[in-house]
Amino acid sequence: MENSAFSIDFYETLNGDCPVEDFIKSQNVKMRAKIYRTLELLEERGNFLRMPHSEHLDDGIFQIRAQIGNDIARVLYFFVVGRQIILTNGFVKKTQETPPAEIELAKKYRAEYLSRLEEQK
Repeated sequence: MENSAFSIDFYETLNGDCPVEDFIKSQNVKMRAKIYRTLELLEERGNFLRMPHSEHLDDGIFQIRAQIGNDIARVLYFFVVGRQIILTNGFVKKTQETPPAEIELAKKYRAEYLSRLEEQK
């Protein structure tokens, strides 16, 4: 989106898959709309976006929160220098706590992303 304070990109695996895009597309129309609206807020406010829309989880990994009725979706992301946000993975929340495996996956994707970024220099 033009004139945004931050830019949002989707993480892609080495083979070209885009886990977060696949997750968002798998959601119903209402949930997708809620996720995209929350991403617009994230683009506008970046690291100033707080609860109930966004929260820090662990070691620079954050999540946006989208809820429709009892359905709760989360999309994990991290910040890169230059006001850039990389969305890594998403999941439907079924427990009170964010599954540690989802946070670890986001960290893995971040490490891969940063490594590739470093190789481009």
